[in-house]
Amino acid sequence: MNALVATNRNFKLAARLLGLDSKLERSLLIPFREIKVECTIPKDDGTLASFVGFRVQHDNARGPMKGGIRYHPEVDPDEVNALAQLMTWKTAVANIPYGGAKGGIGCNPGDLSVSELERLTRVFTQKIHDLIGVHTDVPAPDMGTGPQTMAWILDEYSKFHGYSPAVVTGKPTDLGGSLGRDAATGRGVLFGTEALLKEYGKSIAGQRYVIQGFGNVGSWAAQLIHENGGKIVAVSDITGAIKNSKGIDIPSLLNHAKENRGVKGFHGADPIDPNSILVEDCDILIPAALGGVINRDNASDIKAKFIIEAANHPTDPEADEILSKKGVVILPDIYANSGGVTVSYFEWVQNIQGFMWDEEKVNNELRTYMTKGFKDVKEMCKTHNCDLRMGAFTLGVNRVARSTVLRGWEA
Repeated sequence: MNALVATNRNFKLAARLLGLDSKLERSLLIPFREIKVECTIPKDDGTLASFVGFRVQHDNARGPMKGGIRYHPEVDPDEVNALAQLMTWKTAVANIPYGGAKGGIGCNPGDLSVSELERLTRVFTQKIHDLIGVHTDVPAPDMGTGPQTMAWILDEYSKFHGYSPAVVTGKPTDLGGSLGRDAATGRGVLFGTEALLKEYGKSIAGQRYVIQGFGNVGSWAAQLIHENGGKIVAVSDITGAIKNSKGIDIPSLLNHAKENRGVKGFHGADPIDPNSILVEDCDILIPAALGGVINRDNASDIKAKFIIEAANHPTDPEADEILSKKGVVILPDIYANSGGVTVSYFEWVQNIQGFMWDEEKVNNELRTYMTKGFKDVKEMCKTHNCDLRMGAFTLGVNRVARSTVLRGWEA
């Protein structure tokens, strides 16, 4: 099941639990604006290459739209639509004053030089500069993009609108980026996991973890869990998968992954089949890579008691049902990985105020938001007698619906 179908399904279930009017339900689902642009650039060899760029602005009832820009060969309108909608509910669950958006360019960044990526980013910004803005739509990094991409967008946007550091988040700190932003999603995963385990009388320490994906989110989650006494027994990334039932030495693995561009070949663990990573024996499974990896084919073999969705939409609805019957507790993506957008909000606030925070303040504020968010989700679970996913969806959808009605926007 693709991400858009699954997201729409979860939204409709939440709308039913909330008893939303069908007209309001429909208006909440329809994107505010969909943008598709052609980006043609000269390549380093002098030939021209064309790419298609997308930006879906889903909802702005609660504030400016917010969402990442990804550079990936499989960027398509359905996926961007689903992720934009997810951002609407995610920012509402986190209770930050944003709506949802998402964007991307259909390209393989690995096939482009740095100068080609810069030209592509600047052309894309030229095409959408009048549709994004500090109080309109604030992009951020995503798969295949990073602080440098945001720096180029900021610079290109500022040529049209004057210096506007708050137009993007996830920037380099030299250009107004927030301290703590790099680790934010992984740190949010840690705080969310802490809040969940506390419900069961457990803590981070003493649990065995498997992490699928060792990019920014997965590696930070691994590092922070390790520092807090958690035992990480298996890790995978695009290069391969490794396992050590006694616990992997994460600081050594981080150094290895940096030097070798992946976890493959790490001497402190045994190589395993990457396809088996999700069904390895552990207490807590953290999918931190692509969507749709937990599905009806592997759900019944999963041994974890808890799943923390660090990736967007890693669990298909069919798998949700199988895991629910097994008693597996899933901390849903729209709460679990909201640490990144929450610290993006802090960055935006700092830029608007022209007053930067120290890292301790950023991390303390993030813990406050994640802890309060979990409490709010649990309240909705009690109110509607539902699981954490529906608790999060009803919380997010309800907040957006209330803002829509208060503005007088309902159809």
